[in-house]
Amino acid sequence: MANALPDVSLPCLGKGPDTRLADLRGPLVINVWAQWCAPCREEAPYLAELHRKAGSKLEMLGIDYIDTRPDLAVKFAVEQHWDYPHLVDREKQTQQALRIGGPPLTAFVDKSGAVVYVHRKPITSQQELDQLVQDKLGVTW
Repeated sequence: MANALPDVSLPCLGKGPDTRLADLRGPLVINVWAQWCAPCREEAPYLAELHRKAGSKLEMLGIDYIDTRPDLAVKFAVEQHWDYPHLVDREKQTQQALRIGGPPLTAFVDKSGAVVYVHRKPITSQQELDQLVQDKLGVTW
């Protein structure tokens, strides 16, 4: 599949099992972030709100990217009320597949596991994020 998620397994941030990205299916929003990234901090509340609003209609996954301080990343995720799974990509294993220049980046994955769209800049409003989910994944609530 041309736009498939990479066949890599990443460890959970905090406690939990490793996750093989190629096994994931959507509708799924994957947000690549780091606790040291100012735009990531600015868009964080929109992601928490999306997860709260969309509920079971949408899966969400965070990837803590090239972050040398997992302790601060866990603290940040807890402070943001991000109660969805987060993985760690300290070695840039997702960089090539998602063409990551740096965080933040938000990928939209359909029910077949295809990456249908990658948003390569910060999310600047709740409306923008909600609209992307509706336009790219067809999910409404």
